[in-house]
Amino acid sequence: MKKTNSEQSRRSFLGVLSKAGLLSISGIAPAIAQAGTLAAPNTNNTDLTFLCKPYLQYPGPQTISVMWLTSRPCYSWVEYGVNGQLNQKAHHVTNGLVDANNRLHRISLENLEPGKQYSYKVCSKDILLFEPYKLVYGATIESEIYTFTAPDPQAKEVSWLILNDIHDRPASIPHLMGLNGQAPYDFVFFNGDIFDYQLDEQQIIDHMLAPCSDTFSTQTPFMYVRGNHETRGKYAREWHQYFDNPGNGSYFSFHIGPVFAIVLDTGEDKEDEHPAYAGIVDFDAYRAQQAKWLEQQLQSPAFKKAKHKVVMMHIPHYHSGDWHGVKHCREMFGDLFNRYKIDILICGHTHQYGVYAPVKGQHEYPLIIGGGPKDGYRTLIKIKADQQKLVLTMLKDDGTKVGEYTV
Repeated sequence: MKKTNSEQSRRSFLGVLSKAGLLSISGIAPAIAQAGTLAAPNTNNTDLTFLCKPYLQYPGPQTISVMWLTSRPCYSWVEYGVNGQLNQKAHHVTNGLVDANNRLHRISLENLEPGKQYSYKVCSKDILLFEPYKLVYGATIESEIYTFTAPDPQAKEVSWLILNDIHDRPASIPHLMGLNGQAPYDFVFFNGDIFDYQLDEQQIIDHMLAPCSDTFSTQTPFMYVRGNHETRGKYAREWHQYFDNPGNGSYFSFHIGPVFAIVLDTGEDKEDEHPAYAGIVDFDAYRAQQAKWLEQQLQSPAFKKAKHKVVMMHIPHYHSGDWHGVKHCREMFGDLFNRYKIDILICGHTHQYGVYAPVKGQHEYPLIIGGGPKDGYRTLIKIKADQQKLVLTMLKDDGTKVGEYTV
């Protein structure tokens, strides 16, 4: 199987990372070792504490989800309101039962007034005893008060930031976000491979939730699609619980302002039969399932009417070598992208940033690929769209502009 130079570079890096080379990469080895050895919280002998700050998700129009984790199972809610008030309360109800006795909390604030600034705090009440006819509460803990601006689906313009291929280097998140300076943005999108593989909950907290909430996610929501590395490891099947994308899916679409965006989950880059997966993956069928859904989205009135039509996915189906996942994405999605005339495709995966102009008979739209985890190759992609144009700018980790495209 022939590999391109970029594919060889990416594989070489990951080969080093998967062997003894962890110790030579600053900051990765101690954090991963810690994440792999930390036990689950001792819910019998620990006090109730927050394991992370609240982080915001964007599951739908006029809705923000607030998520957080606690050290013990408890009952949780959000107090929120406009004009600095906290006069409204929300908790999550499933089939008539209010969520309780859980550590991972996801509470949606719905029917928000578009464009209004809201204040909020999260509250969790310890459950000391939970019997069929007797529930005993303990202490209540409260977060600081944070603010966010409610999304406006009808906004005249929208802007967002894209990060990809962090590969368990949590310090890259605040560094890359800092390149944006004080420029406003509506949300952040993570385009896969934020981790090398999924170990446990503590890894998710330490390597993503903590750096995000320390930087932006207590006040600005993010969305997240898997890369091929999020499909690996013993905790990969629990990963999705910690995030709340539109429609609660691993692939999804959203419409905000002049942009209709489609997000695809490209899965693994190797064939399903590869020995590394031991017969417990089925990504070909999963991509075929997405292709049917994709065509429905491309045929929708909202897509047809949108000024800008954007697709984001981790593995690019061109300029990415000839691994099975690349070719299968091309087979499943490539013709649909061309036939329904998407405006731009934004990917990651190769660890080689690039801006590729449309190519007749291949990708008949610009294909943008963000950089990789090494210093000098990390990138921040900025998008700003209004009724006239969509402008994409890509910055290298030293702040240098390394790509730009206007639709």
